Amino acid sequence: MLEKTDPNYKNWIVDLKQKIRQTQIKAAIKVNTALIELYWDLGKEIAGKKFENTYGSGFFNLLSNDLRAEFPEIKGFSESNLQYCKKFYLFYNQDVENLQEVVGDLKIEENPNRQQVVDDLENNHFSQNIFLIPWGHHVTLITKCKTPKEAHFYINKTIENGWSRAILLNMLSAKLIESQGKAVTNFSKTLPDDQSELVKETLKDPYFFDFLNLSELFKEKELENALVDNISKFLIELGKGFAFVGKQVEIVVSDKSFFIDLLFYHIKLKRYVVIELKAGSFEPEFTGKLNFYVTAIDKQMRDENDHATIGLLICKDKDEIIAEYSLSDLHKPLGISSYELQKILPDNFKSYLPSIEMVEEELKKLENK
Repeated sequence: MLEKTDPNYKNWIVDLKQKIRQTQIKAAIKVNTALIELYWDLGKEIAGKKFENTYGSGFFNLLSNDLRAEFPEIKGFSESNLQYCKKFYLFYNQDVENLQEVVGDLKIEENPNRQQVVDDLENNHFSQNIFLIPWGHHVTLITKCKTPKEAHFYINKTIENGWSRAILLNMLSAKLIESQGKAVTNFSKTLPDDQSELVKETLKDPYFFDFLNLSELFKEKELENALVDNISKFLIELGKGFAFVGKQVEIVVSDKSFFIDLLFYHIKLKRYVVIELKAGSFEPEFTGKLNFYVTAIDKQMRDENDHATIGLLICKDKDEIIAEYSLSDLHKPLGISSYELQKILPDNFKSYLPSIEMVEEELKKLENK
């Protein structure tokens, strides 16, 4: 059993307490960053000493009691959180450990820079955006992600979009990393090289409309209305930078009116985005209509400061080869994605939530009674 009189433990705990005191000063300036750095250092110390291998799970109880007694004003020294600190450090250092295993058996003359390589790899993890998101986000990531690379993807997205932990959980559940940039597009042929990949990364496949309540036999109009009624959630699903311009946006060509399902403007990309919705499967003729709408927006609404308009068709499902064929000879930048629904109501239910106008109309009826 681990005893406080153990000289190795006694010396280590003194040094550890001193490091925590130093961190307290930094925490007064940059609370979150310093806190995550503290947890990183704790995890590194715990992983390095390996006291629990000798003394079992009682080590975390003793360490927790010692730290809480010395620093009662600091939260986060519970047994479970200290275990998370260790997991936090080890999770993001998987590549470091693997490298150490690979080069550890090599003779020093064969690899004179071995330690420098290991240090550089560890410092790369240590100095990046890992310290810029809250601890609760990290606990979510190290328990939900399989690799540091996957976690770093969501860290960067969290910083870029300002995600709460609830939104981060939704994005993990929706497997954003698997859908980002997966839409079928012709961007490589229709956009400059420096724009093609950037624009492609703004599109996903599939889009997850799990915040909608639709009946089994819903139509495009109902899908459109449901998305507009839930526009804030739809904008989150689309990603950062999309600004909603309108639905059923009228364009007039040769005195004939046409109506675009949804029109957005992407602030970062500085371009309009035309979105057409289809309740059913993709058909090749859909792209011709979308190409026409994109051309109309370019000619009628785009100004000299805007980049080329892009079109996005979102349908129930698609054949990848047919989708690629349908885009191959079109000269406007177009993309084709699918969507997924999780909640389908029986057809005798209302297929979407009531709009503000419908609620106001019902209130008027009640007032007039």
